[in-house]
Amino acid sequence: MNKGIKILVTGAKGFIGKNLLAELRNREYTNIFEVDIDTSKELLNIYAKECEFIFHLAGVNRPKDEKEFMEGNFGFTSELLDLLKKHKNNSSVLITSSIQAERDNAYGKSKKAGEDLIFDHAKEMGTKARVYRLPNVFGKWSRPNYNTVVATYCHNIARDIEIQVNAPDAELNLVYIDDVINEFINTLEEKRNKVDKFYEIPVVHSIKLGELAELIKSFKNSRKDLSVINMSNELNKKMYSTYLSFLPEDDFSYFLKMNVDNRGSFTEFLRTPDRGQVSVNISKSGITKGNHWHHTKNEKFLVVSGEGTIRFRKIDEEKIIEYKVSGEKLEVVDIPTGYTHSIVNTGTEDMVTVMWVNECFDPNKPDTYFLEV
Repeated sequence: MNKGIKILVTGAKGFIGKNLLAELRNREYTNIFEVDIDTSKELLNIYAKECEFIFHLAGVNRPKDEKEFMEGNFGFTSELLDLLKKHKNNSSVLITSSIQAERDNAYGKSKKAGEDLIFDHAKEMGTKARVYRLPNVFGKWSRPNYNTVVATYCHNIARDIEIQVNAPDAELNLVYIDDVINEFINTLEEKRNKVDKFYEIPVVHSIKLGELAELIKSFKNSRKDLSVINMSNELNKKMYSTYLSFLPEDDFSYFLKMNVDNRGSFTEFLRTPDRGQVSVNISKSGITKGNHWHHTKNEKFLVVSGEGTIRFRKIDEEKIIEYKVSGEKLEVVDIPTGYTHSIVNTGTEDMVTVMWVNECFDPNKPDTYFLEV
């Protein structure tokens, strides 16, 4: 694809526009004309003359007056297409419409009118019209109380502001901003198969409104219960990334509960329902920790600072196995079952060990038995 193609993006400062511009630049497209509400008519006229592909993303979602729907979603489209005709520019146009275009409301009617304009223009100019009827789009840089309920829920829950879930069983169809942008650029690069009329984002997620609210609340609570949600679920992964983008700037960090005594400290970091937990262990110089064994529970030790020795002994044997470990050379040591084990700080500074265990600690079934190495 010619990276120097002249691309016109309307709605450049909006949610989808910002994400599209960022990715076009990531992919080294260099000639991008940005148009937004404050762009002058003179500059728009120049862009309409020179552009070779158009992403028409500008539109009105939540106006103060319903008549602004038609002005923003139909009127500006008409203005843009008239300029293209004036300059005999038959550039392809990709336009973001909405699934609401099928409905009998002011917003839907304005989107449908914009679609019809694009189709008529394409027929008259002998060019291509790429019309995407988008469902709810979510992701970073979206605006609460404007773009989507996801943005509103993420914004409010991150700030302990009450949310409203009026119809918890209502089904939402959602598309993620990265999937949208990837699809748009594939269309620009002619990697998208031609369709009869409407184009679609290939990856669509469905979730009930009540489930969405609970999912986002779980992200907020994860700072307290240290849980990590199942990231193999694509919607979970994308939704968590979106939630993090809404954190207040003074709330990126959170403290962990440190269990401190004269030997050092032990702090849980992350817990998962199926992949165990991660903790950080700090030992003072000369301190030995452990001296226990497990039937089924298993661990991995990684000393990241300081130096020490990890010792093992089969519970029914006398032979002792030793591993010297140091933050100077990162080495993971597996802790096999049936071996009593200990770790001692042999250095002069604190020794810091990252520990993974295959299951979260259960006080009712600790599977930990004291026995000196």
